[in-house]
Amino acid sequence: MNSALTPPQSDSPEAQGAVMQAHIARQPIVDRKQQIVGYELFARESGTAEQAPAHHTAESDSVLLFNALSNIGAERLFGERLAFINCVVEDLQAEHLDIVFPDRIVLEVPRIYGDDPAGIAAVAAALKHLKERGFQLAAGPFAAASPYAAWLPFLGFIKADVQSLSANVAVALQRRAESWRNLRLVAERVETPEQFKTYFDAGYHFFQGYYFARPQTISAKVINPAYANVLQLMNLVMRQADLGEIELVLKRDPALSFKLLRYINSSGFGLMSEVTSFRHAAAILGYKKLFRWLALLLATVPGSAASPAIARTAITRGRVMELLAKGSLSDEDADNAFVVGIFSMLDAMLGVPMEKALAEITLSEQVVMALRHDSGLFGSYLQLVRAVEQRDFDNIDFLASALGIPGWRVGSVHLAALAWVEDLGI
Repeated sequence: MNSALTPPQSDSPEAQGAVMQAHIARQPIVDRKQQIVGYELFARESGTAEQAPAHHTAESDSVLLFNALSNIGAERLFGERLAFINCVVEDLQAEHLDIVFPDRIVLEVPRIYGDDPAGIAAVAAALKHLKERGFQLAAGPFAAASPYAAWLPFLGFIKADVQSLSANVAVALQRRAESWRNLRLVAERVETPEQFKTYFDAGYHFFQGYYFARPQTISAKVINPAYANVLQLMNLVMRQADLGEIELVLKRDPALSFKLLRYINSSGFGLMSEVTSFRHAAAILGYKKLFRWLALLLATVPGSAASPAIARTAITRGRVMELLAKGSLSDEDADNAFVVGIFSMLDAMLGVPMEKALAEITLSEQVVMALRHDSGLFGSYLQLVRAVEQRDFDNIDFLASALGIPGWRVGSVHLAALAWVEDLGI
């Protein structure tokens, strides 16, 4: 690899394998029946922090979005509901928005400094493009003022802070909403029953605040891929390498492949069917979107990977299962057998029970059956590879016979898998 792509060296605890966590707080937004319709997402620096970091930039927004889709998971954060995300003006044309399926994302657009007409016009053009792509857009009460008239056709929500909203402005906003049928009014920072009643009676559509729920922080352990593998994959994507080469890098890094499959199968991506093959995932994403995702991943990865011994064992398992399955199962099932093998140690990598680990990612029923219960199409293959690791020769003979695999082939495949992993440089 080119020396320019050498990962940085660090003696910090983080670089030496300390446990890392991703934290995002969410606060529900409810309708007039007090049913949850969405969540506003906030960055958090720790599981106990109650405020977002003071420094809010396009870079921090990209990390929040990446954590939401790839580290914590869209299902845990907002599922089929809307996700309201604060942004800075630079976000409106930022590349990190390319990684998300926009259907359930609401971008909260800030006021232009000094109400500068040129700035307002430039943002109006960006809003038009984002709405055409499928994003939903929100702004504060300032958007109802005449200087921002060009924004109104593109906005779906006006969010009004009831703690600082006068009665006159509340009435003016309601009139705006009536004249622009696409607008929905959100009363935020509702803290008392009286405030809820006031804005309910005023005809507001949605509500948010401590009266309903305080922000809840959701945390997840971050399993990081090897820094060098991310760089190598970016290099392959940049030169539009064959999908087989890309798949090979994914196969040698369980953390990298786990993040990719969780991202592409998340509700934030919007696929109608699950993806279980790494080659299929790369093909679905395409080079451009895969590169964007990798670039954001790179920003969150420390200089060295954690638990290399676990990763090596998981990769070897996957390769053994893949090679054994190729003789009797379809190519697609052989790919799934590899997935079972490398994800069979997710509980160790995440530090949680397997049941909880599997809740983080969408996998096919047969893969899940193997990982949960050693059952289904791949269950016996997983039991066999464990018996090989433990040199349990009685079980090796029994399981191989049950699968119709000659005993000599099991040993040959295991040696081939070990050599393959060695060639990968792991």
